Amino acid sequence: MMTYRIDPIGIIHSPYSEKFAVPRQPNLVSAGQGELHLLPPYNDPNSVKGLEQFSHLWLLFQFHQINPEKWRLTVRPPRLGGNKTLGVFATRSPFRPNHIGLSAVELKDIVVINKQVILKLGSLDLVDKTPIIDIKPYVPYCDSYPNANAGYAQSIPEQKLTVNFLSPVLTQLSLYQLKYPQLKELITQVIAQDPRPAYKQSNLEPQTYGITLYQFNIKWQITDQQATVIDICEDNDKT
Repeated sequence: MMTYRIDPIGIIHSPYSEKFAVPRQPNLVSAGQGELHLLPPYNDPNSVKGLEQFSHLWLLFQFHQINPEKWRLTVRPPRLGGNKTLGVFATRSPFRPNHIGLSAVELKDIVVINKQVILKLGSLDLVDKTPIIDIKPYVPYCDSYPNANAGYAQSIPEQKLTVNFLSPVLTQLSLYQLKYPQLKELITQVIAQDPRPAYKQSNLEPQTYGITLYQFNIKWQITDQQATVIDICEDNDKT
């Protein structure tokens, strides 16, 4: 069988330090924005000349936190509650034969800082340090089909949880306001999606969970459909 070698052309910088908190689609968490830093020899302004004319991009990427040998012919999509099995090619599961993903993201700006080409991106669904293997401009007349049938994913999923913060956590967040003005909004939007595996979302017993966004370790509890953020602390090893 013919094989191909694919080298990354850039690396993503995002607030998602782990898979658990990553939105399942790129437009679900507006506060979860990021950057794409190009790698040599593509780290040259000539490689993106004209890209500023486009408002959105297609990013092809590698699911780099998935074991290369871990793929499946059938999966249980979270959108269906994890109770129904579908073929992997009828889903966007990361457990794919070549572990390649595709995301449409907003291009906010292109900057060059210390000879580093950086694409400023809008809402994205990529874990930090995701390798990007290609970039293509999003072209609405041929990439958008408003009347397309999307099966079980026809409409945007509703937010599942109401999110509250304990008073000490709000005080802690105020200390990070200057450097991370959208941190509270980011935490709220990520948890509101209910990032727990589908099989755990029906569990009615109070439980405590943890997520990592940027360098912050965040703990939250769920009771019924109410989520309460109970603690936030900064991991100095990640600053």
